[in-house]
Amino acid sequence: MATDAHKLEIFRGLVKFKSNTQKIWGVLIFLSIVTAIEVVLGIYKPEILMVEVLGMKALNWIFIILTLVKAYYITWDFMHMRDELPSFRRMIVWTGVFLIAYLMFIILQEGGYIEHVFATGFVKTDF
Repeated sequence: MATDAHKLEIFRGLVKFKSNTQKIWGVLIFLSIVTAIEVVLGIYKPEILMVEVLGMKALNWIFIILTLVKAYYITWDFMHMRDELPSFRRMIVWTGVFLIAYLMFIILQEGGYIEHVFATGFVKTDF
């Protein structure tokens, strides 16, 4: 029974629950709060967050970070990654990180080329 105690806690043991039902409600509340923050920021778009940070608006960075937080938490808790061996967790996470980074690189390169073509009015390759 003592080995199953860690399954009823979230945030690396900061919040502990007495039953699975309470844990499900806790997870629902956490994910709902993060989603509500995203929705409110998306509706109001505060002017203070429209500043350029590393080539993108700060608001976009906040959306990316909150989405990654939700994805991490869903994977950690609902896909039971916390119960796996550390080497297996690293293999899953690092594969995803490198694939996402590669995809972002490709998208940014192609987007830069398309923006350059539209800005200069010169089409280098006509498809």
